[in-house]
Amino acid sequence: MSDAVTDVVLNETKPVDVSIVIPVFNEEENVPRLYEELARAAREIGPCEILFIDDGSTDGTVEALRSICRRDPRVKGVVFTRNEGQTAALQAGFDHAKAPVVVTLDGDLQNDPADIPRLLELIDEGFDVVCGWRKKRQDKMLSRRLPSVAANRLLGMLTGVDIHDHGCTLKAFRKELLDQARFYSEMHRFILPILLLSGCRYKEIEVNHRERIYGVAKYGLSRVWKVSLDLLSLKMILRFVSHPAAWFAVMSVPFGLGALLAVVASAVLYGVGAGDQGVSIVLPSIAVLLTFLSFHLLVIGFVAELVVKVGDYRESEPLKLEVL
Repeated sequence: MSDAVTDVVLNETKPVDVSIVIPVFNEEENVPRLYEELARAAREIGPCEILFIDDGSTDGTVEALRSICRRDPRVKGVVFTRNEGQTAALQAGFDHAKAPVVVTLDGDLQNDPADIPRLLELIDEGFDVVCGWRKKRQDKMLSRRLPSVAANRLLGMLTGVDIHDHGCTLKAFRKELLDQARFYSEMHRFILPILLLSGCRYKEIEVNHRERIYGVAKYGLSRVWKVSLDLLSLKMILRFVSHPAAWFAVMSVPFGLGALLAVVASAVLYGVGAGDQGVSIVLPSIAVLLTFLSFHLLVIGFVAELVVKVGDYRESEPLKLEVL
């Protein structure tokens, strides 16, 4: 595959009501079985397209997807030339989805496609987002379930979004909401809090969760720090999305007060004649440094305000991918 972006569509589908987006990474054995389950679920779903997003797999996943695409015109595959992460894979799926409703689920067979019609029923009732809750989660207790419970409670406290399972990939969305947001880093865990900025209506329902049969889990405790940083970023976005300058203005206050105290202390010491040459140099220098830091944070806040008002016009290199 060349370094340039390849855009070759092998399957042209008719208008569809639902786009099913499945990110996969080294799921060679799971993909054929998942497709068969999705094909059965599609009998209840109606006109749909199935988008498999391969996140730079190094096994036979891409070959399995090519075979399925040749057999079923409802299926498309998007292939990354390198591993970008689940959030990037989901975003690529959202970008390629053509239906007014998008359903996401994992490619490891732990999510049950038979639950999809239940999610779509709630979308038809007027909800904008329907989230799955893996109440009886079939994962290891110490490495997966306990950290997930703690993370969900922390996320609920910080965002005010009262659901049990932010990490469940099985969700249904109205496409118009997804078009208003861009997801990056590890933000796939925070999709609902971000979409709530648009005032969407959401519902959480219990879904079936199954043990992994093939392959290995792609996530573990090693991602805790990265997710924690993304959580801080999310908190800033949710609280200061309309006026980001307020965030930096608050952070600049301690530096401004420190500079003021240094100036006052220097003036008092000079007035009473208690300041030696070292103090007379150090305190004004500290005041200048703290003033600069305070002013620097204010400038960053003004720039952030401008970015929010104008929009995100990043000119980053496009992801290298192929469409099957």
